[in-house]
Amino acid sequence: MIKIDPVQLTRQLVDIESVTFNEGDVGTFIAGFLEERGFQVERTTVPQAEPDAAQPLRQSRNAERFNVYAGAAERPDVVLSTHMDTVPPFIPSREDETFIYGRGSCDAKGIMAAQIVAAERLRENGVKVGLLFLVGEERDSAGAKVANLHPKGSRFLINGEPTENRLAVASKGALRAEIRAHGTMAHSAYPELGESAIDKLIEALHRVLSIPLPSVEDGGASTLNIGVIEGGHAPNVIADFARALLLVRLVGPSEETRREIQAAVAGLAEVEFTLEIPFIRMKRIEGLETMVAAFTTDIPALSTWGEPLLLGPGSIRVAHTPHERLAKEDLHRAVELYTQIASRLVGQS
Repeated sequence: MIKIDPVQLTRQLVDIESVTFNEGDVGTFIAGFLEERGFQVERTTVPQAEPDAAQPLRQSRNAERFNVYAGAAERPDVVLSTHMDTVPPFIPSREDETFIYGRGSCDAKGIMAAQIVAAERLRENGVKVGLLFLVGEERDSAGAKVANLHPKGSRFLINGEPTENRLAVASKGALRAEIRAHGTMAHSAYPELGESAIDKLIEALHRVLSIPLPSVEDGGASTLNIGVIEGGHAPNVIADFARALLLVRLVGPSEETRREIQAAVAGLAEVEFTLEIPFIRMKRIEGLETMVAAFTTDIPALSTWGEPLLLGPGSIRVAHTPHERLAKEDLHRAVELYTQIASRLVGQS
């Protein structure tokens, strides 16, 4: 069988648009590709989510949406996994001597390509390996939650995200919140007749930004970002409603941070916590360079798939940007690392 060129496969995957909720085409491609390579492939449907008023969708939805699992009849000892969806907008692939460019090149279609090549090598070496490619990681880990209901009995899960080919020994969690303020509409010439929700929200956010966030010695500090602010109707109307969306990157339990945010906005606004992903620590392997991932992954939603590890080529600093890219050297290095790590985990030389 012809060997896979991971660069060519990465470009093929990048050129299939798969913004979250539109993963059907890339799932169909990768399922067919793996079947042709002799893998037994399963597709597991993942329901489309209802529209989220807190984060309006900006893309259409392909009704066909499913996870892809590929392996053999026997129980896998190790599963290589990453996600098929990307953030918008779609950016087609290109390359030069050093890099592959395009949306998903490093997050996470280059990772998919590296894992597929590594899985073929592992099969040739007698390692029982599976591949798990998921939808929805960039949004709500919907694919991972469905996959967690259908484990394959694997001992280890190697999840792929851009860690610059370093083994992540911890991954920050996430706490997403919506803060809403209410007021009374009035003509702006007579502000005393109204009550500005925007003024309340600004004061509430000022207090939230003053909250001291926790830190841990081997995980760094929690961080807080206010990503969306909106409200009001026109410059000459006192705003009767305003809201903000914020995200805290957690390095420990969320309870104290939740209480601090609720106390900060009390009397001015109300807060609803819409998503939480826990801070996790992961396995170390002697001889491998390590890091702490400041981002979240599907790993907390894949608890039934074995002891987790996190590693992948590329830098998170260029993911989600117009200049997303992956060094070809790092892509080939990832193939070697996935092969070596999986072999070490299951006791193969």
